[in-house]
Amino acid sequence: MAAYPQHLVRQRVLRDGTPVTIRPIRPEDSGMEQEFVRHLSNDSRYFRFMGSLRELPKKKLRLFTEIDYERHMAFVATILNEGKELEIGTARYAATEKPETCEFAIVIDDAWQGSGVGGQLMYSLECAAREQGFKTMEGIALAGNYKMLKFARQLGFKCSHNPGEADIVRLELQL
Repeated sequence: MAAYPQHLVRQRVLRDGTPVTIRPIRPEDSGMEQEFVRHLSNDSRYFRFMGSLRELPKKKLRLFTEIDYERHMAFVATILNEGKELEIGTARYAATEKPETCEFAIVIDDAWQGSGVGGQLMYSLECAAREQGFKTMEGIALAGNYKMLKFARQLGFKCSHNPGEADIVRLELQL
């Protein structure tokens, strides 16, 4: 695993003036990541994981927090809440088998959707992907996930349906 990319840690301010830290995830964030997933609404968990789950299984939690920072990157957005770091969003990419292509995913805590944190996370993610030589970022979303589809279009992603999969929308962005 590469050294922690400290140079990617950023302090930002959300639309309402809330200070937020956007930083790469660390292995010691596993408890915070698990709590974040538990706190999501059923709909947000369903749209992110395309299934129902209450928390991340240990193997998936390890996969989400023990990353190499090159072929797999994850950023968390955190705020200070009563002196404790609280995760309010996460975005990640992972290299695919296609050359110069990575797959992305993002989820924002329900209370923070529309705050601007998603755009901050995606900006950091796209910059990191370009830095690692990726040319294309792709993902999928459920057709009923209107908020995600609107967000992706605002960021410049092309949205299309795969033949025979009316409930899945393919998202693609040229970096």
